Amino acid sequence: MLLAGLAGTSTAWSVEGPPIVDCDGWGARPNSRIVNVVLRRPVKILVHHTATPNVEDYSRGAADALARGIQNFHMDRRGWLDSGQHFTISRGGFVLEGRRRSLEALRSGRKQVEGAHCTGQNLVSIGIENEGTYSGVGPPGILWDRLREMCAYVCGRYGIVPTEIFGHRDFKDTLCPGDVLYGMLPRLRGEVGGLLGQRLEGAAVRAASWPALRESDRGTVVRVAQHLLRGAGHLEVTADGDFGPATAEAVRRFQAEHATEEVNGIIGGESWPLLAPAVQVGDRGEVAQAVEVLAGRSGSMRAPSVVDEPAWKRLLSAAS
Repeated sequence: MLLAGLAGTSTAWSVEGPPIVDCDGWGARPNSRIVNVVLRRPVKILVHHTATPNVEDYSRGAADALARGIQNFHMDRRGWLDSGQHFTISRGGFVLEGRRRSLEALRSGRKQVEGAHCTGQNLVSIGIENEGTYSGVGPPGILWDRLREMCAYVCGRYGIVPTEIFGHRDFKDTLCPGDVLYGMLPRLRGEVGGLLGQRLEGAAVRAASWPALRESDRGTVVRVAQHLLRGAGHLEVTADGDFGPATAEAVRRFQAEHATEEVNGIIGGESWPLLAPAVQVGDRGEVAQAVEVLAGRSGSMRAPSVVDEPAWKRLLSAAS
């Protein structure tokens, strides 16, 4: 549970943050256009990984080079005005400002820089990139410590509730921030709460979420997704619980039809809400079958009379 006085608050808590290298400190290029700064507080934090090698060079020089490389990629390849994320943490535990004016806005506690780290979330969230790829391994201890401290500092300055720490995949069809780091987010919420002097327990740290599915996955949740694809008109899909090439191709066609940001065959936080419409008990068809599969898998959790988006997330989380 979340202790009284924290949920829904807009009060900032006094927490000392880690040292942060500003853009001039790591040799950033000038932004190509004016950075948009809004007079409102963000309400969540999004955790990312850079999907770069898990290097053993933990030096400050390596951290600066990482920040420059990210900025060059975002500006030269993606055409953005600056780095997309607000902050970056290197494997050596150095915290660097990403997009210009992010540190100034954070210190004010009242302003936010518009980012480019997650479409639909760039004006309501702070994006923190973590150097490395965390699909099969966890981050180094020094990176984890800085991430925890940085999240607590951001929550403290903006009055963000620690339960509002999410992964990139919660909102997009991506595997970011990697299966292992994403699986550590409940621990992160709890530890950030501890730094803020708040005790988080149970469901407060285990937020219901959309599971990320990709080719080669198997099981109940895959079968649910297949029923939903069939309900969306992709009758070529067999609901057998095996996410093979045919299912991946159907997902790509579904994503193209709905103009999602990525057409990559991954079912994540963008495709699930499109795939899973509200359904009532007693309805028939593929969507109703998907609910029946989930209700049977989750055991004691009964499907509500109306399965809307929050109910879908709870059922899918239980089945995962």
